Amino acid sequence: MTGFTPENQSVPSPAPATKHGDSTKHVPELGPQAKPKRNKYAFACAILASMTSILLGYDLKISDLQIGILAGILNIYSLLGSCAAGRTSDWIGRRYTIVLAGAIFFAGALLMGFAPNYAFLMFGRFVAGIGVGYALMIAPVYTAEVSPASSRGFLTSFPEVFINAGIMLGYVSNLAFSKFPLKLGWRFMLGIGAIPSVVLAIGVLAMPESPRWLVMQGRLGEAKRVLDKTSDSPAEASLRLEDIKEAAGIPADCHDDVVQVSRRNSHGEGVWKELLLRPTPAVRRVMIAAIGIHFFQQASGIDAVVLFSPRIFKTAGLETDHEQLLATVAVGVVKTSFILVATFLLDRVGRRPLLLTSVGGMVLSLAVLGTSLTVINQSDKKVMWAVVLSIATVMTYVATFSIGAGPITWVYSSEIFPLRLRSQGSSMGVVVNRVTSGVISMTFLPMSKGMTTGGAFYLFGGIATVAWVFFYTFLRETQGRMLEDMDELFSGFRWRDSKNKNSGSNTEVEIGLNKQ
Repeated sequence: MTGFTPENQSVPSPAPATKHGDSTKHVPELGPQAKPKRNKYAFACAILASMTSILLGYDLKISDLQIGILAGILNIYSLLGSCAAGRTSDWIGRRYTIVLAGAIFFAGALLMGFAPNYAFLMFGRFVAGIGVGYALMIAPVYTAEVSPASSRGFLTSFPEVFINAGIMLGYVSNLAFSKFPLKLGWRFMLGIGAIPSVVLAIGVLAMPESPRWLVMQGRLGEAKRVLDKTSDSPAEASLRLEDIKEAAGIPADCHDDVVQVSRRNSHGEGVWKELLLRPTPAVRRVMIAAIGIHFFQQASGIDAVVLFSPRIFKTAGLETDHEQLLATVAVGVVKTSFILVATFLLDRVGRRPLLLTSVGGMVLSLAVLGTSLTVINQSDKKVMWAVVLSIATVMTYVATFSIGAGPITWVYSSEIFPLRLRSQGSSMGVVVNRVTSGVISMTFLPMSKGMTTGGAFYLFGGIATVAWVFFYTFLRETQGRMLEDMDELFSGFRWRDSKNKNSGSNTEVEIGLNKQ
């Protein structure tokens, strides 16, 4: 014990396990037709945690002179928050890291809204960027750790939903404030970004701490109470607790409310060495999968379409600013609608089928978009079929991205790392995501001038093709698997195994005992 007086309240023993070999045990069957109901408490927690992601999506329409710098610099600034978020959440917990992310962004939004000059604006952008970096890492990790396996994909996709909500807020505010005087319009656009932070600060009071972080601190009694609220059944809650304890190195027969744990586990010490210098084969494969999925999500050009869609529509033939903004709002509506569809499919269809279908659609859309924009660029007069096709393929591109590559990147990378490595490993994936996004945002306009806008989308289409091959050969299906089962899933991995769906059935959830 660590100076606490344990109440020695025993954890109810899980139902007897049915073993297949020596490596798996199962949740008791729910019946031939039974399906677990969606846990409303976990649902509410996921919504509140995911609200931090709206901070990334919210942006503004900025002047042509500064568009490249201001569009991409937020991603560069967010690197600081992403790098620090993993270690911070291991020290102070997932819940208070969410609070910290909202507070930092709130301060940045106010600084930007009251900025007297460009330099002060950039300082506010710097502060807000750190908050964005924290939010991008902690929202999916917290949601994955608090969610039951049956609905983890649905709930962990919420950060992407709120990113899209932020994008929509940015598009609508651009349209609403475009009639204001310039010195007031941009201040309103930036300052209104503080509102989600205030809502989050109030809502976080009702959120519990992550049960997995609590176990890592030796606070088993608190973890059990959270699991009782966020699991689909008492049997699953007990089984999840036993599994997390084993992953944390706590004996299965220890049922004290508070136990002593090593500082190495409770504060995330030595994690970077295990991730980068001396990874096990399973951890190495997890790292490649997480970094790969984050890189390809951004390298396929989604931020170029989101940030520069008015310019793309101008190239396609929409001449007035109002027409371009209306078409851009339509992009936001399509993107948000399809991400909502994806949230309901992730736990039914699985990660791999959705992701491969999504990226395949992106490849076709980018190829057609590049062709239609090239035809428009090389024609002396307006080619109406090419204009219509360009607008349509922008919509199909964001739709296919949003139904797979958008949400699955955050879901997948937050669930595949072993418990002790999860927060800092996830932060590394976010760093890759933000670096790639920043490079794309800051180079798209020069690249469009150098190789034409159509040529740029041909390049993105080629990258998306490579992404499809990578996902097909390397990413395992994780649907329905417990978080503590991921080490076994990636151990002894061969590319042919990626096609196998090892997710159990509707009546049971496999739980591996080969833990990190």
